[in-house]
Amino acid sequence: MQRFVAKIVTMMKHEGLYYPQGGPIIISQIENEYQMVEPAFGSSGRRYVRWAAATAVSLQTGVPWMMCKQNDAPDPVINTCNGLICGETFVGPNSPDKPALWTENWTSRYLIYGNDTKMRSPEDIAFAVTLFIARMKGSFVSYYMYHGGTNFGRFASSFVTTNYYDGAPLDEYGLIWQPTWEHLRELHAVVKQSSEPLLFGSYSNFSLGQEQEAHVFETESKCVAFLVNLDQHKTPKVEFRNISLQMAPKSISILSDCRTVVFETAKVNAQHGSRTATIVQALDNTANWKAFIEPVPQDLSKSMYTRNQLLEQLATTKDETDYLWYIVSYENRESDGDPLARLYVESLAHILHAFVNNKYVGSVHGSHDGPRNIVLNTRISLMEGDNMISLLSVMVGSPDSGAHLERRLFGIQKVGIEQGKQPRHLLNNDSWGYQVGLFGEENKIYMQGAKNVEWIATNNLTDHPLIWYKTTFATPAGNDAVTLDLTGMGKGEVWVNGESIGRYWVSFRAPSGQPSQSL
Repeated sequence: MQRFVAKIVTMMKHEGLYYPQGGPIIISQIENEYQMVEPAFGSSGRRYVRWAAATAVSLQTGVPWMMCKQNDAPDPVINTCNGLICGETFVGPNSPDKPALWTENWTSRYLIYGNDTKMRSPEDIAFAVTLFIARMKGSFVSYYMYHGGTNFGRFASSFVTTNYYDGAPLDEYGLIWQPTWEHLRELHAVVKQSSEPLLFGSYSNFSLGQEQEAHVFETESKCVAFLVNLDQHKTPKVEFRNISLQMAPKSISILSDCRTVVFETAKVNAQHGSRTATIVQALDNTANWKAFIEPVPQDLSKSMYTRNQLLEQLATTKDETDYLWYIVSYENRESDGDPLARLYVESLAHILHAFVNNKYVGSVHGSHDGPRNIVLNTRISLMEGDNMISLLSVMVGSPDSGAHLERRLFGIQKVGIEQGKQPRHLLNNDSWGYQVGLFGEENKIYMQGAKNVEWIATNNLTDHPLIWYKTTFATPAGNDAVTLDLTGMGKGEVWVNGESIGRYWVSFRAPSGQPSQSL
């Protein structure tokens, strides 16, 4: 870590990017929300915080360093707040010569497969920002995110959708979300106009009522007041310097000269907008599509690895693919009785697909907030003699945070066969074969490798598992953002001209009955 941070600082200095050099960098960050995992490391965690701070300061950038969400950040490193309502939750600077900084103001939340979109209202964002400036004497607010984005390829973390913070003031495509963008723009302009009293004025605060308060910043010639109503239901009338004001529920009024209301967080003047998508090319003609059925591995002798144990998934795949095949042979003897049996599988991956003798027998998946383990317990039909069990273990992104990530285990943990009244026969220590990734991935059939496999018509393949589809379309005219509507698909990944534009999982429906993301 020390080498990495030093390398980045050296690069920035070489380009003259720090403020003392005439550049735009006015502050740097070391660590992020380490406080959330620090207790797991005991006294070593505290030593690490001190070491990280000292390492950063020793690089002599000429600008301050900050630690986000680290209340005990060592001097002179500045402790900051991350969250939705830092005007209410931030403990404040841990030293009198440090400013109040809000480094992550969450404009919405990243979207999870299986969840509905939760948009944060412009009134709520504006209230939170204004309260932080007024109550905490906040001098810095950074929006997370101000511009949404796209998790191309496999970059999304566990169960996170391909679109990221699409509800930010500027959405995934860089389009303006109204009225959020305009409402915040108006707030920023008002704050900028009041910068002199905010930065140099004396500060005072006092009560205006049971849940109402005033925060005043004043110089000899300039004054700005923030009148706050914390009541989420009532519209009280408040008196301030011989002025009577009716306040909306949960709102803040900014008085630029301590007399004239120039902004109200609960009053949105901007027009409400909506984002629409127009079909420019229909891709629903089955004649224009071809399919390739992903082969299910059945031959242990052709496995990449064979082990007498169940391997951990990420250690085996090196996180180069979402997919890992586990293959085992199970001998069913006539003396075992009923050919109808049950396949029992416990896994710490996100999705499991099971095949017996090349026949699909079932699948199961987890969720972001559900139990870590998933269990498949399904009836299967066995032949006399050897039966091939092929289990496809699937990850939907890697974990993004937490202590001891290196100790997290993923993949299949237990496999057993239940037959008649006999106890479950565990296969954990049998000879297992492994195939990392899918055949289509290995052979890059989404690129030049497409010509090396046989593509067939898509007729009658609707319910068939593990299918690759391909088609072509002309580049749409114009410069507008282009999206693919995947409403009719299930779960997978999309490549366009050989580039992965991300995962999709429209079959995992949110409580509303709609997919979390289909465009």
